[in-house]
Amino acid sequence: MQNTRRRAAALTALMLALAGVAHSTQAEDALPAMGEAAAAEPWKTEVFYENDTHVRGADYTGRTVGLSKFRNTLQMDADKKLAGGWAFHGILRGTFDGVYQLNDSHFGNQAGGPVQISNTAGPVAAAAGVALPPNYLTATVPYGGGIGYTVVNAIEGQALGIPGGPGFNKFIDAYPASNPNQGLIVLGQNYHAVNTNGVEFAVPVRPCDTDHRGCKDFGGYGNEDLQQLEAPEFNSRLDFLREAYVRNTFALNDTQSVFLKVGKQQVVWGRTDLFRVLDVINPVDYSRNNIYDELQDIRIPMWIAQAEYRMGGSDTLQERNLQVVWNFDKFRPNNLGQCGQPNVILDAGCIFRGLANLWDNGGTVANFAGFAPPGAPAPGAGPWFATNFGPNQIGIRNAELPGWRLNNTQLGVKFEGVSQGGTSFSINALTYRSQLPSLRAFNNGAVNPFTGMNGNLIGPAAGIPVTHLIAFDLVYPRVNLIGGSLDLQWEAAKAAVRFEGALTQGEEFANSARDQLFSRNPVFRSVIGIDRPTFIPFINPNRTTLISGQLFYQHIFQHELQNGLYGQVGMPDWEDNATATLLIKAFLNNDRLSPQVIFAHDFRAQATVASPQVDWIFSDDLKFSFGANVKMQGGIDSWKWDDCRSCNPYAPFTTYVGQGLNPGSAGVGGFEPLGAFRAGPIGAAWRENELYANLRYKF
Repeated sequence: MQNTRRRAAALTALMLALAGVAHSTQAEDALPAMGEAAAAEPWKTEVFYENDTHVRGADYTGRTVGLSKFRNTLQMDADKKLAGGWAFHGILRGTFDGVYQLNDSHFGNQAGGPVQISNTAGPVAAAAGVALPPNYLTATVPYGGGIGYTVVNAIEGQALGIPGGPGFNKFIDAYPASNPNQGLIVLGQNYHAVNTNGVEFAVPVRPCDTDHRGCKDFGGYGNEDLQQLEAPEFNSRLDFLREAYVRNTFALNDTQSVFLKVGKQQVVWGRTDLFRVLDVINPVDYSRNNIYDELQDIRIPMWIAQAEYRMGGSDTLQERNLQVVWNFDKFRPNNLGQCGQPNVILDAGCIFRGLANLWDNGGTVANFAGFAPPGAPAPGAGPWFATNFGPNQIGIRNAELPGWRLNNTQLGVKFEGVSQGGTSFSINALTYRSQLPSLRAFNNGAVNPFTGMNGNLIGPAAGIPVTHLIAFDLVYPRVNLIGGSLDLQWEAAKAAVRFEGALTQGEEFANSARDQLFSRNPVFRSVIGIDRPTFIPFINPNRTTLISGQLFYQHIFQHELQNGLYGQVGMPDWEDNATATLLIKAFLNNDRLSPQVIFAHDFRAQATVASPQVDWIFSDDLKFSFGANVKMQGGIDSWKWDDCRSCNPYAPFTTYVGQGLNPGSAGVGGFEPLGAFRAGPIGAAWRENELYANLRYKF
């Protein structure tokens, strides 16, 4: 608590300092000039304060979340003309989110609690008269209460008719006091039913200085203490320095020039909202507000050098520009959110933290070891026992973050032009590191000496190494992109049309049909948008209403999907998917009152979000916004996917009960851990309905 107070005091001091700077520069232009030629040029500054407050309804457990954001932001924009035609632009931004203390039972030091883990084989074994202690025969067991090796030996002898071995080296009977049943949630409990037949596991949710379990640096997130969650800009990457660059234009002749911009900045290649196609140079902080904040507020600025050769016109083009972008900063991925934060897009931060905890400390995995009572047919798709694993057996072993090297930097080239008819276009190429991680399964060297209940754990031949296909390293592969954009006026419809398309090579996707549980696939993404100012008399007979629609499309080439014994096997991501968005924005009361509504619909996930909002410009310095964010879904059962509990990598040395000696996966699945990829960012957050209010004041 004392460190938290110090961090809050530091942020308050920064806010007061920025406010003081704004007053002094506006009153006396007192900031120092840079260079004698620029001494007479004053600093131009603007300082903003913003409060953003969100209240969330009930999650899937039925528990009302309450306050989900109480973020206070102070931002200063500063510009200064320098000597030699150079100019400086900077943005300082500091935030403090009080939700971690005001609602600590959901997002702070008191979050989470004890959990029960699904154990569907328990009642079946009880009905069959299997001689096990009563605590193993219930439909759920407490975390740490799954079957261990002594129990498995007993089940093997009684239920499967084979002698027990010398020890089941992949199961444990108890956890140490450092791995208690406290501060946990069951993976996915916020958006779907748990304790059914899926392979869920417990995930720690408290800040990492309170509970370090599962804390790992996944690329600027995943290992954050309370202070870092409350005030995320104050970190080792100096994120409070949001932009700081110099720029200059050098004339070559009357029509040609070279423009340079170097420093910490955002480079915007795309023109889309919510989802990105070409706009991938800067990573994005989705922990701020999922996909629903403006991209200019959630892009993560990087140290970048831009050079643009402005060639002027030609016989066929009004304008021609050639831009080279070199992102020489240390690699940084998208921030997907740390489990325990209010916004964890695709539930990815919870999947990662839960898997990291399993590897570091062990844990109980729901419904993992298959069971068939004596005389019954093979269990096929169930039931299963909750199973205790020890450390260094399953989960995420390493997060391999690219260090700073020249070949880890990112380089982009863009040619853009304007035709004589006014059509703008661009051709883009970029080589970069993927901003989304890939999980690559590996062989952890385990050896099991005898046949048992679950084929991916054991084999009949002594000394046969077994790949544990739910043990991973997290990596960020190299990706190459080529694409383009087009902007034109559709005169007949009185509308502006914009198009973006991009083809990437090198992206990696989860794939349970492959031994390492991933595949590398080319991907095509595109978006077409139409913007039309339209008179709608019942809204405003004197002012147009903006109607803007977008249709995003994604196709994964070489998509793999096949039928397993009990379900589909392969890639959970849809081969073809489309998401549509619609914005209707009106302007009333001399444009001081602006109601709007945004809709977005993911067609394959059957997930929809509606976000009505009213902006009220009270004065030139004070603005209020009020709104809601409501999600709906109609296809939750289609999100279930193969979870690889039935994966059989080395037939005939391994087997899964009911699968025989067939290699690969039998297709047994549930919601976790891959269902979120089918739900998409809208579906995976469908129980995160919110009301919000925003105040923004300019000093």
